[in-house]
Amino acid sequence: MSGIDIDAIAGAMLAASKASLQQSWPKVKEYMSAEARKIALTFAQIETLKQQNKISETEAHVLFEMQKNASRAVLLAVKGMGMIAVEQAINAALGAVSEIVNGALGFALI
Repeated sequence: MSGIDIDAIAGAMLAASKASLQQSWPKVKEYMSAEARKIALTFAQIETLKQQNKISETEAHVLFEMQKNASRAVLLAVKGMGMIAVEQAINAALGAVSEIVNGALGFALI
């Protein structure tokens, strides 16, 4: 396994979500930055637990979905952010790192 670089993953997610959100970016920048980091930390945690044989792929998917849902809720709480825009931003962010994360984990999480 190659190891998940939290800062690189969060940065790539942030750049992809910025491109997706465009006009809404100024009001969600700080929130998205924090949420991208939380998701990246979740990926690193899953990687560590997988290496220690302490998490199954099913459990990893549940943990990932929980964090993704929490991030979605935070972004939806920002005034003016609709469900479609939030979903597009999250999907763009995850799409930007899916190959790296899935490769590091050795299974398709994203």
